[in-house]
Amino acid sequence: MAFVLKQSDTYSWPVTFDVPVDGGRHEKQTFDAELKRLPQSRIIEIQDAVQKRLTAIQRDEETDGLITDQEIADEILVGWSGVLDDKGEEVPFSEKAKTQIMDVPTVTAAIVTAYFSSLQGAKRKN
Repeated sequence: MAFVLKQSDTYSWPVTFDVPVDGGRHEKQTFDAELKRLPQSRIIEIQDAVQKRLTAIQRDEETDGLITDQEIADEILVGWSGVLDDKGEEVPFSEKAKTQIMDVPTVTAAIVTAYFSSLQGAKRKN
């Protein structure tokens, strides 16, 4: 397949995460995130910022002002499908709904993990 230089501004990628449920168990949840296609220069900036944060955490240093999963997810998440309300109805994407989903524990980390996984490409066989 030939490479097309001009890519779409976004793409859909599955996000999977666990939520605690009754009985001391976890249940796997998933939705398809519409992710912003960032330029390589911004990806490198984010990776460097994440590394600075991890280094500060490892050294038990202050992390105020350093990038968070919340900030990354807020930048890259621009839509979704497969997010339902308590009645089983599709929740349309909006900034308010985005704030609500990112307030659910483990979701923002799952969005960021899915994003960086999407950038790795297909795994190669040895």
